[in-house]
Amino acid sequence: MENREISQAVVSRLPRYYRYLGDIKDQGIERISSAELSRIMRVTASQIRQDFNHFGGFGQQGYGYNVEYLHEEIGKILGLDRDHRLVLVGAGNLGSALINYMNFKNRGFFFQAAFDANEELHGRTLGGIKVYPMDELVSFIENNDIEIVVLAIPRTAAVKVAEMVSGTGISAIWNFAHIDLQVPDRIQVENVHLSDSLMRLTYSIRRYEEKNAQK
Repeated sequence: MENREISQAVVSRLPRYYRYLGDIKDQGIERISSAELSRIMRVTASQIRQDFNHFGGFGQQGYGYNVEYLHEEIGKILGLDRDHRLVLVGAGNLGSALINYMNFKNRGFFFQAAFDANEELHGRTLGGIKVYPMDELVSFIENNDIEIVVLAIPRTAAVKVAEMVSGTGISAIWNFAHIDLQVPDRIQVENVHLSDSLMRLTYSIRRYEEKNAQK
């Protein structure tokens, strides 16, 4: 892959390619064309080829794509060829659901600990992961080679916690708090605003209803 910036639109499609190719591989299919992948994913064949060309193409004219190889290469691009160590901040309902989601482990994402301000949760376990007090967060990160901090806490606490962990050696924050965080450039942030996703869905519902009302 050339040392150049890839658009976020392309990057956002990579996990979907990876997921579909994994399903196709599990079906025992060894080879697939962009046209066949287009029909399955409902993405144009031209878009698929353009996306893959950003990373070298992967295919052979007249042959198509080797499914296992393409799945593996996209996994490497997404950083799934190695394990990632995470800690969770916020052991409530959302945090508990995240820790218990088994597919994370299948992708190489391993929670090492959880942290919460609620003293009643300290010492308990979520999905086999122990819950610690917040004042142990920074030292745990520094002593356990933590790469990603997951924030499943209210926005009022998220800014303070982000400031705390920004001084450690973490590489990224996966943020479920409804606020866009400001952190040093070396720390990557993925903001997950669940209500934004739901509002996009209701927008699509309204657009569909309006379109059909005009027929």
